Amino acid sequence: MGFKRFDTGDIIVSNNAVASTMWTNNSPTLTAFFTSSVQIESSTKEYYYDVYQVDATDAAAQIQFAVAYCDQEGSGSTFFNALVTGSTPTRSNYGQYRTLVLGDENAQFIFGNATSSYFYAINIERARYKESILPGITNLKLTNGANSITLTDDSKLNTSAVFTDAGRRYNLVSGSSGNIYTGLEANGWTLASGSYGWLLPDIGVMLLNGEALDGAIADGGILLDTTRSFDSGSFNQEKIVDAMNAGSGVGFTLNSDETLSSDFVFVRARNNEYNYSENPSFISGSTGVVVYPEFVDNPQTYITTVGLYNDNSELLAVAKLSRPLPKDFTKELLVRVKLDF
Repeated sequence: MGFKRFDTGDIIVSNNAVASTMWTNNSPTLTAFFTSSVQIESSTKEYYYDVYQVDATDAAAQIQFAVAYCDQEGSGSTFFNALVTGSTPTRSNYGQYRTLVLGDENAQFIFGNATSSYFYAINIERARYKESILPGITNLKLTNGANSITLTDDSKLNTSAVFTDAGRRYNLVSGSSGNIYTGLEANGWTLASGSYGWLLPDIGVMLLNGEALDGAIADGGILLDTTRSFDSGSFNQEKIVDAMNAGSGVGFTLNSDETLSSDFVFVRARNNEYNYSENPSFISGSTGVVVYPEFVDNPQTYITTVGLYNDNSELLAVAKLSRPLPKDFTKELLVRVKLDF
């Protein structure tokens, strides 16, 4: 027999979450951050800075993420047109993320319990992760002078995520590896400016609350000193890159997450099946009889390969066994084939 149709119970579908490291060369943590002088000298610097794991001139350099400054009022960058006040790259950035995340051009970003009109966006390079960011292990250390803070997400505390137009949303809070520091505020937030931002794992984005980072030390801030003057090329995004490089230890830790869908196909060869070979050498071409008489009543084959076909007899997948398995009327075989998607 050549083909055998599977029964319903022969195919099982399983979904499993698989985590992996985020950064280039399978590094779990970035501790050094580099920008490109070529990119900074181009017009794109008005919108964002690309950040690399090594010097951008190094052949091994790859973009890890980009940092953008977003301001509802358009401060912190130069006007597109001097006659149109507030029309700037930072305002465009703000509108882009507002549409992407909130889906409403009139909506406000509320970090924790505080509305913020400006924030920093860390956009992870799409090639760095599989399906999404894995919540619960986030570490980001920011340092300004003698002041530093380590941020994580609150997914361990709030196991039911809030959903936005961009998928799941978690608060960024004071703490490390998903463990929240509650010494200043019960939720790990600042005292006056709400949470430190959002983690949006499904689109690979972190939004850092500018007001929280600019806040006083006693309130949980680091006195980042975001420039909010109008028609000025202040390039606030550089402040975040500098804050990442200024500290020692911790660095920036993220993991990639994906749901791996697997089909388990149970291939069964019962005692009366697949005992005769279909190899042409098994049958005499001139007489059409079995070449070896002992194989007539006591045939034996060796199974080496399983082929999966559709209803049109088209081969879809091939599974190779690690060693040939003997088969005759006294043996039954069960082979489990796993297909990962």
